[in-house]
Amino acid sequence: MVRGGIGGGNTQTGIHFEGRVDIVTYLQNDVTGYSCNAKPLNQKQQTMVFEIYYNEVLVAESFKKYELYRHLDFLGIEWENILSKKLLPDDAIYVISNNTVFIIEVKYQEVAGSVDEKLQTCGFKLSQYKRLFAPLNHNVEYIYILNDWFRKTEYQDTLDYVIHMNCRYYFEYLPLNEIGLPVPN
Repeated sequence: MVRGGIGGGNTQTGIHFEGRVDIVTYLQNDVTGYSCNAKPLNQKQQTMVFEIYYNEVLVAESFKKYELYRHLDFLGIEWENILSKKLLPDDAIYVISNNTVFIIEVKYQEVAGSVDEKLQTCGFKLSQYKRLFAPLNHNVEYIYILNDWFRKTEYQDTLDYVIHMNCRYYFEYLPLNEIGLPVPN
């Protein structure tokens, strides 16, 4: 589904989130042409980067929460000199073709609560992630995947703010083409 829209019935064009689906698992199991391989960063760590292939061509890499910082350490980026505190993304996907790291945050809500206010932090977090990836010269985008709870009119101001802060959101669905990943025929 597109930001504020409806549709997205074809699962081959994107990732449909039911609950908190893992992006790598979904691509591996449910999208034709994709395969994902866990790759240790080095022999000492059990840390994994997930390489994402489409038709056997490396198209992206995925890092979850703490794995992102282990990967930055592996690349020689001293993140502690850039940020005062770690931000732990649900997923960070580096798409090679557009040199962009997509920070993906999945937010599900069934009753009013603290997630409401977390949506209002996207501008700050985008700024922090841009600082974090500046040494690698990567672009950064921040995307929320929201469940239908956030379609309520009481969230319209918050959703407008997300867009105003140059962040994006989608309901239950992440279109592959929106992040530069190949879409199967």
